[in-house]
Amino acid sequence: MLQNVDIDIHHLTRVEGHGNIVVNVTDGTIETCEWQVPENPRFFEAMVRGRHYSEVARITSRICGICAVGHTLASVTATETALGIEVTPQTRKLRTILKHAENFDSHVLHVYVLVAPDLFGAQSVFPLIPTHGEVVVRALRLKRLGHEWGSLIGGRTTHPVTVVPGGFTSLPSAADLAALRERLLGAVPDLEATVETILSVADKLPAFDRPTEYMAVHEDGQYGLFTGSVETILANGDRARYDIEDYLSITNEFMLPQSTAKHTRNRLRSYAAGALARFNVNYDQLHPEAKKVAEALGLAPICTNPYMNSVAQVVECVHAVYESIRLIDELLEDGLKDEGLVQPTRFGSGISAVEVPRGILYHDYSYDENGLCTRANCIIPTNQNHGNIQADFEDLVPQLLESGASEEDMALKLSMLVRAYDPCISCSTHYLDVTFVR
Repeated sequence: MLQNVDIDIHHLTRVEGHGNIVVNVTDGTIETCEWQVPENPRFFEAMVRGRHYSEVARITSRICGICAVGHTLASVTATETALGIEVTPQTRKLRTILKHAENFDSHVLHVYVLVAPDLFGAQSVFPLIPTHGEVVVRALRLKRLGHEWGSLIGGRTTHPVTVVPGGFTSLPSAADLAALRERLLGAVPDLEATVETILSVADKLPAFDRPTEYMAVHEDGQYGLFTGSVETILANGDRARYDIEDYLSITNEFMLPQSTAKHTRNRLRSYAAGALARFNVNYDQLHPEAKKVAEALGLAPICTNPYMNSVAQVVECVHAVYESIRLIDELLEDGLKDEGLVQPTRFGSGISAVEVPRGILYHDYSYDENGLCTRANCIIPTNQNHGNIQADFEDLVPQLLESGASEEDMALKLSMLVRAYDPCISCSTHYLDVTFVR
């Protein structure tokens, strides 16, 4: 067992934003074990105050270039609740296809570009080009599909322009949807090859289990995305269901000195959001083909290994493809209609919960009688995961020390753990401590 360890990873690579890993062990005593977030805070809520409801989603989508669709949908659906707007079934189906596109696109990037190098023993994706060229080409092929899938519905790849309160400003043609359907079917062999690639390096995923609470949107009719309620599940199967309007009482944000991003807690000291949380909460709603992939990859609920979040992302990619094919078939059978925008019936307050790639995202707005935003609040998925990462560290470091791991191996395992959560650190920073000097 190592008696002295000094790990100071300043700005971890292959994550979005800046996060530090600091572990110090002296004479066998753990003195420091921290996941630190040093990023400058961002205050998008202040930017939307005084803005017309038609502008708010355009602004908040800029919180994240990776989850721009999710922020747009969270903003628009919260605004629609505040304005008494009930969108049509066609709009809901098209938005669901768009949400699947974003999750697919982001998951492919994370699994292939950010996680795979660790599993193949490389520092980045670039050394894999000469050694695993077919894997890299497949990743680019799937990534391009995700981009074009989303831009067909959203109007462009990043920061969608067609999704607005009340519906869509423009619709894809039936021919374009039919062509997308064929492309999704054509991606199935690449998804099957992805499963084989994951299986070939499955032994490189650390065997670490830490039971926690898992939080996700839940719908009775389909795998939770952006309507329904919020559910959490514990490792023993104990479930709790909450109304979306009660989000403040289940996130319970608080600060720690080591982080400019808030932490959250609910029934336990921390909880997890993201693909593994959705899998644990909503397994029964998964498409049958996705369940087959989960079984092939050895993933079953309730999984308490955070490293398996990346495997859950692969399962969700399969689910996204097959569910989108189903929805396209329904839209084509019913016939696309130019329905126009549903207009506001009132002005008040509204809250939404949307599942973005990294977990559950909350938006909350109030509007005055002129349709101007008077109050806003956003709770980002990654800041809901910071506390869980810290709790994982505190369990994992003693285990690694006891196992006789080298300092280099410890640093790698801790880095892989953070990357498994697919954090979007910049988006999560939300705190500024100001000292006034008079």
